[in-house]
Amino acid sequence: MTDLATHTASERRELITFRVGNQEFCVDIMQVREIRGWTTATALPHAPEFMKGVINLRGAVLPIVDLGARIGLTTTDPTARHVIMVINHGTRTLGLLVDAVSDIIDVTSDMVQPTPDIACDQVKSFVKGLFSIDGRMISLISLERILAETEAEAA
Repeated sequence: MTDLATHTASERRELITFRVGNQEFCVDIMQVREIRGWTTATALPHAPEFMKGVINLRGAVLPIVDLGARIGLTTTDPTARHVIMVINHGTRTLGLLVDAVSDIIDVTSDMVQPTPDIACDQVKSFVKGLFSIDGRMISLISLERILAETEAEAA
């Protein structure tokens, strides 16, 4: 999978947008395997706070990460209205708990602006860039960073 920033300005990519709190984020739609409603997760002992636990996804154990807590926003108390985005990244499959999935958008790399220098290092590590569409500011999430820290802290 290549990064949006490595594409030429004329190349279009489809991104799926979603909400966490009052903010909108997005990931490459090719990394989203499915979107499903919230299912109560089984907690794991000594797991990081952002790990909601695991669920059974058609016979496979799927870890669920509270994306809000993971990126430094508030911890989510999930309800039936929340959504799990099942993400494939390399050989890993992971569920991201988000508030809602918004839509699918087409973006070119020249639309993406770098994360501002005034942002803290934690924000810069999770957000690859920002862009504005229809008056909405949307952050492009770095799944590599989310997964890398998840693996290291869960080990």
